[in-house]
Amino acid sequence: MLPKKFYNRDASVVAKELLGCIIVKKNDETLKGKIVETEAYYGLSDPASRAKNGRIGKIMGGEAGISFIYMVHGNWLFNVTTMPEGKASGILIRAVEPLKGVEKMKERRRRENIRDLTSGPGKFTQAFGIDNSYNGIKIYRRDSPIYIENKGKKKFEIVESYRIGVREDLPFPLRFYIKGNEFVSKL
Repeated sequence: MLPKKFYNRDASVVAKELLGCIIVKKNDETLKGKIVETEAYYGLSDPASRAKNGRIGKIMGGEAGISFIYMVHGNWLFNVTTMPEGKASGILIRAVEPLKGVEKMKERRRRENIRDLTSGPGKFTQAFGIDNSYNGIKIYRRDSPIYIENKGKKKFEIVESYRIGVREDLPFPLRFYIKGNEFVSKL
């Protein structure tokens, strides 16, 4: 399980290192997925950051390793805070590769094709049953209903690009994904 200190670093570093890790959601059943796509966001200097948005900004500027969830276009988006308290930043989990609980994910998404289950940030949260009731949880704690595990050595190439769906972006790539993975939202 990734400790709090893992998240207490620069957002782009954390975003890259989350690739290949396993996100776990436990309630009455366990769902697991390999993180295959992320985006990093910074504070007030980042034109695409949610830190500018009152309540969300307070969570982003809080302690590292906290979930913050907000709605965009009718979809809940799952993010994790990074960097020391007072420096707003976070990671958006854009896509995961389903590993465990696939039948439950199909039921929630009303889809049979596994490729359609989690290949986008809204698809992922819908498949995993994540909504704003999970906002503010400490994902670095084993007793958390959502946490992330490190699965050791990672043998894949990371592709960097500009973030998706933002009106104004920073002048350097902050979207990261596993090259060739079929569950990445957009190539």
